[in-house]
Amino acid sequence: MEIQTILSPTAVMPALKATSKKQVLKEISKKAAEMLQRDERDVFDILVERERLGSTGVGNGVAIPHGRLTKLEQVTMLFARLETPVDFEAVDDQPVDIVCVLFACETAGADHLKALAKISRLMRNPGALEKLRGSNNADSIYAILTEQIESKAA
Repeated sequence: MEIQTILSPTAVMPALKATSKKQVLKEISKKAAEMLQRDERDVFDILVERERLGSTGVGNGVAIPHGRLTKLEQVTMLFARLETPVDFEAVDDQPVDIVCVLFACETAGADHLKALAKISRLMRNPGALEKLRGSNNADSIYAILTEQIESKAA
């Protein structure tokens, strides 16, 4: 699975303004609801419910919230770089400034897990994180996210 199959350039939020985890999830839910033609509150509730199971803050300033939506045709990703890091109750207690959100259909098993694994590997790459943090527009962030996969395949 390649990033460009689950992430569109319009799903990149290069400078999200938020002051809390809840606000981050609300803003991302708003964007996801527009893109996926869903009810914003339903999307938000799915993300909050997942966070109740345990924080999706995986460390190094990265969070990977995810959830399942009914009648979603394919795994879909949104990416947000926060203007100011926020407390996400991450495993390393560090604030989060990079958020990768994944949505999958309720029946998607392997594709959802493959996407999570792909994003997790990419977000553990210090070079990729540095580039993402240094980029301030959606096009360059999208290019960084998609080039990482291509360069590993070469």
